[in-house]
Amino acid sequence: MTAKCVMVLGTTSGAGKSWLTTALCRWYARQGLKVAPFKAQNMSNNARVVATPAGGWGEIGSAQYFQALAARALPEVRMNPLLLKPEADTRSQVVLLGEVQAELSALPWRGRSERVWPQIAAALDALRAENDVVVIEGAGSPAEINLHASDVVNMRVARHAGARCLLVTDIDRGGAFAHLYGTWALLPEDERALIRGFVLNKFRGDAALLAPAPEQLEALTGVPTVATLPMWWHHGLPEEDGVFDDRSTAAGAVTRTVAVIAYPRISNLDEFQPLKNIAGLRLVWARSPAELAGAAWVVLPGSKATAADLAWLRAQGLDRAIAEHAGRGGMVLGVCGGLQMLGEALVDPHGIDGNAAGLGLLPLVTLFEPAKTVQHTPARFEALAGPWAPLSGVGVQGYEIHHGQTAQHPAMAAQGDVARLALSDARGQALGWQNPAGNVLGLYLHGLFEDPAVLHALFGAQAATLDQVFDGLADYIDRHFAPGALSELIS
Repeated sequence: MTAKCVMVLGTTSGAGKSWLTTALCRWYARQGLKVAPFKAQNMSNNARVVATPAGGWGEIGSAQYFQALAARALPEVRMNPLLLKPEADTRSQVVLLGEVQAELSALPWRGRSERVWPQIAAALDALRAENDVVVIEGAGSPAEINLHASDVVNMRVARHAGARCLLVTDIDRGGAFAHLYGTWALLPEDERALIRGFVLNKFRGDAALLAPAPEQLEALTGVPTVATLPMWWHHGLPEEDGVFDDRSTAAGAVTRTVAVIAYPRISNLDEFQPLKNIAGLRLVWARSPAELAGAAWVVLPGSKATAADLAWLRAQGLDRAIAEHAGRGGMVLGVCGGLQMLGEALVDPHGIDGNAAGLGLLPLVTLFEPAKTVQHTPARFEALAGPWAPLSGVGVQGYEIHHGQTAQHPAMAAQGDVARLALSDARGQALGWQNPAGNVLGLYLHGLFEDPAVLHALFGAQAATLDQVFDGLADYIDRHFAPGALSELIS
């Protein structure tokens, strides 16, 4: 085991673990070190398609995908061996080393941990053997003492790796010093010894006003505060979980509003991050018909529970609002689960997702199959009609994650209601369709707005590259961490 391990823990969810881990990955990579990220267990419906050791494709959390790119490493399933994808408030699909495991999905939470720990430990050990530094992200808080005995993501990982840990807190929420001290105090003594530094994140104001709290905290715990990170709204990384921010307007006067329907089981919302950086574009997360007012586009994103989210959408009255928007010629885009909703029907003979009538904006039918499509896909747009015509002939790189298989509704085709082919892969397989009027577009391909050619075609714009974002993160922590603190963690 050659790699030094640095771990980022948080006092709460949303404290800043994911982006700080990403920044550390790039900072250590810029020191000429071979770096890999790791998160033992991630609960998120934001997933990416990455390589498996057997040469196939699997899923990991989007945060670890971006962290791998920041580390200048090839993303792969060992970097996030366990991914939990919530399907309901009390149920998640379990993905182990990139593949869905129905048996594990049926186990209770505590009963699952001992079953998965050997694979988690083996994945971490393999990354340690192949790298100079492994930057590890925790989950939630390590002081959730009700879960300590079945922990496979926080201090059990830290102990196994002998990790030097940073504990980050969101000072903007208030109570930051109590959060730090309380978290440290609830840990067993041997685990406290692994905490090497406290990090205050999202600070606003004069840092001199913090004194003497950091010094008093160090006197109580022996742990120094190694960084105070100012509030930074537009660092360029998507948020790992949930829709939370209203700061979705880039520079310049607003000339176009894009409304993304934020249903309860929204998935892969991180793919819309580049839209936040387009000058003059306002991104709205819509949960009611009123929030579609004035939108040029309405986007139906991916969903981990398509039939349930479609029922929610109808309960809010959004089905009528979307139909009215499309009827006025407004642009509508459905991605993956959103594409399935735009069709005539969802048919589920295997109990995968649920049966439902679609919104009827595209003459398509989706059949849910037990086998899951998980792959990277290069594709090309066909000659498109209407307002999506600028995409005609554009090649795009993206990824697919779906159980559903979608095709033209045969009875409607017989009556002359035919969907136009909009997007196909290199084998000629259909991946997208358009209505005859040309304003409604549905695609199975994720990652559309991460492709520079698409952004240029639709907006004449060029967003910051991911490498520029990662370097900005590394520069930021280099400025705000105590001199030598980051090097000392791996010395």
